Amino acid sequence: MIRLENILTPGRSLVNVPGGSKKAVIEEIAKLIGKEVPEFDWQTVYESLIAREKLGSTGFGNGIAIPHCRLKGCTAPVSAVLHLERPVDFDAIDGAPVDLLFVLLVPEAATDAHLELLRQIASMLDRADVRASLRGAKSSDELYNVVLHVQNGH
Repeated sequence: MIRLENILTPGRSLVNVPGGSKKAVIEEIAKLIGKEVPEFDWQTVYESLIAREKLGSTGFGNGIAIPHCRLKGCTAPVSAVLHLERPVDFDAIDGAPVDLLFVLLVPEAATDAHLELLRQIASMLDRADVRASLRGAKSSDELYNVVLHVQNGH
């Protein structure tokens, strides 16, 4: 089974990310992933995430969004987690602005394992204590460690 800590890195865990708008945040995500995963073209990542958002917002309530998409040329899942400086409107189902984003990019031929990852992320973020810990993280390392702790059953 794919575990979250195998696809997330401290370098892809960011705090105090400038928000602005949904598109600006997705562009930030794309540029971060393009920098951290050089074989990905950030523009392609951006366009793929935007195309997915057009199908329906990935904002699922409680100030959380899980932008995700299948990505051409992606061979293994890649994740990132961002806490924004200020919440942005993300067209979430509960109308609340979003400040926590968990990103998941999966290969084009995504499998049940990838859906399972999405479920893992969603159920982790369903917990108020986890959301509070993620929002309380002061550094990228701290943010990354919150995810590791939760994944390891703490």
